[in-house]
Amino acid sequence: MQIEWDVPIEMDDGLVLRADVFCPSDPGKYPVILAYGPYAKGLNFAEGYPDAWNIMVNSHPEVVAGSSGKYQAWEVVDPERWVPDGYICVRVDARGWGRSPGYIEPWNAREARDIHDCIEWAGTQPWCSGKVGMLGISYYAINQWHVAGLQPPHLTAMIPWEGFADFYRDMNYHGGIGSDMKDVWYRRTISTVQHGLGERAARNRNTGELVAGPETLSDEQLARNRSDFPGEIRAHPLDDEFHRQRSAHWDAIVVPFLSAGNWGGSSLHLRGNVEGFVRAASSQKWLEIHGLEHWTEFYTDYGIALQKRFFDYFLKGVDNGWKNQPRVMLRVRTADEKFIDRNEDEWPIARTRWTRAYLDASALALSDQPLARDGRIYFEALDSAGVTFATPPLQHETEITGPVAAKLFVSSSTADADLFLVLRVFRPDGSEVVFKGAVDPHTPVGHGWLRASHRKLDPALSTEYRPYHTHDEIQPLTPGEICELDIEIWPASIVVPAGYRVALTVRGKDYEFEGTDAVAELNFFKDSKLRGVGIYTHANPIHRPASTYGGTTTLYTGGNYASYVLLPVIPPKT
Repeated sequence: MQIEWDVPIEMDDGLVLRADVFCPSDPGKYPVILAYGPYAKGLNFAEGYPDAWNIMVNSHPEVVAGSSGKYQAWEVVDPERWVPDGYICVRVDARGWGRSPGYIEPWNAREARDIHDCIEWAGTQPWCSGKVGMLGISYYAINQWHVAGLQPPHLTAMIPWEGFADFYRDMNYHGGIGSDMKDVWYRRTISTVQHGLGERAARNRNTGELVAGPETLSDEQLARNRSDFPGEIRAHPLDDEFHRQRSAHWDAIVVPFLSAGNWGGSSLHLRGNVEGFVRAASSQKWLEIHGLEHWTEFYTDYGIALQKRFFDYFLKGVDNGWKNQPRVMLRVRTADEKFIDRNEDEWPIARTRWTRAYLDASALALSDQPLARDGRIYFEALDSAGVTFATPPLQHETEITGPVAAKLFVSSSTADADLFLVLRVFRPDGSEVVFKGAVDPHTPVGHGWLRASHRKLDPALSTEYRPYHTHDEIQPLTPGEICELDIEIWPASIVVPAGYRVALTVRGKDYEFEGTDAVAELNFFKDSKLRGVGIYTHANPIHRPASTYGGTTTLYTGGNYASYVLLPVIPPKT
């Protein structure tokens, strides 16, 4: 393998970004796998994220088989596992991050243009075949959706792996409720890999160079070189041009892609991958959904084999049968955290039996029939665990896979209310089935949210199983007046054994796992306790003043107010 460090790439405004290029030793023209992002191309995975690395390699030793790990960085491919198969790996430090200077403004239009120029630079180098693919996790996936909308000529195919696509709905305002994730992520990232940290940052274990640039800037200079990212988001509580500029434009995305999501990414990295598959204009698109931690399957033999099959077909022209690959590949979850691999032809699955489970306030039950009698139950929004409705023990094993939604009739003692919905499964002994989520080890089956004043629907995009809210105006509640809410619950998958119960919890605050082993910490979120929703909490009083969101919420069921949850029950293939 031949390596060029800190290769300069000049942008159209004259700024020079820095890239590392990993090439096969044999001369020739090869397709490129390009990644552009903020996490410092020279920061070794095991050194920068030791907890995540150790969890992965201890459970999946295949990840380091045939690789020294020396060149492995966070959320991008390992060159030692790709270059020998005839690919060139190009890693670019994003503007303002790592060894690339500039002003930091995550996911804005300037960044998308930078990636466009990097793709065109790579595609015209003498060592490139003219075909460029993009592959990476999270940030390295999110910006694929953005640059694909610019249609750079040399972008031939892409694999956005666990990356959100809607800046408003997927990341910052779940159902209109502000997420705290942006503060945690930005604070940690700028403190470790912003360009100019110099001696305060780590060193590249291969070159000895500082991963965040050669110069050391003062804290004041660093602050001037970055936007107030969390503050800007707080200043835009509705889905306006600020958010739309940083979101995918589905009509313009025509490049072939494989969109890979994570069932456990139910607060960030799932909805966008599904929406991309359903809505993007590309005629050659595939959807894959897996489980486990956010980073793991990207590096396992399963993940790499899938990625290489796709890119071998589109970047190398290998006739490997991909053209006959069913469009949807699912690793269906079981209650014991195993997976059943199954191909489908569409999403949602065509044979889905859409099943309404009606809420019964008097019995705290989910019923398969609407109730004739009216019922109501209330909870204190910020001071209780809410209310949970459960089915009787299931008579037969039942698979639930697909988008989930709820219709609720509620009132509040205040002018607004935040609804947090949790799709759950309980064992016969009453213990809850939770999973290793993307970043939280105790993740429930599914999450949904809605701020009642954001209940306005987009009729063109809404379906019963996926309500789509405009988030473009505030419609306050009249205290005590009943209001109808349609609430999206992000896609879920679980095979529920006979004797288990399916449940829906309605709360006024974030879910918290109630088991004794509820707290876990990863080094890269060292300031955050993980209690079931990871760092994707919604607890900032700036977003949720108690005077407005701390009232009494009343939930109505039965009669004229037939609240229900819509479940995608999947019968076996015939």
